[in-house]
Amino acid sequence: MKNFLLTWLATAVALLITASIVPGFYVKNFIAALVAAIVIGLVNAFIRPILAILTFPITLLTLGLFTLVINALTLWLASALTPGYGFEIRGFLPALLGSIVLAIVSSVINYFARVID
Repeated sequence: MKNFLLTWLATAVALLITASIVPGFYVKNFIAALVAAIVIGLVNAFIRPILAILTFPITLLTLGLFTLVINALTLWLASALTPGYGFEIRGFLPALLGSIVLAIVSSVINYFARVID
């Protein structure tokens, strides 16, 4: 349970940092980041595996680069599922850049969270 809460908080902080870096990627406040982190986790748990299976041939042909598009689509979908909560992505390009930046920032934050723990 402690690990789940720490990962949830780290993802929310990563969302705030990503929003400050990527134009078109908006997170209103920390509460919105917490809600967005939950929705992103649920979308990644339920919808992303289906997309990964359906797009496997394209992913294979592009040597895995299409995974970036899948990540952007799932992030954009999470934004669409949270209207009015203060988490918004305006377009596919901010979703694509945001997914790349979010992955890097989340990795760094989770690394330091594990070192501290």
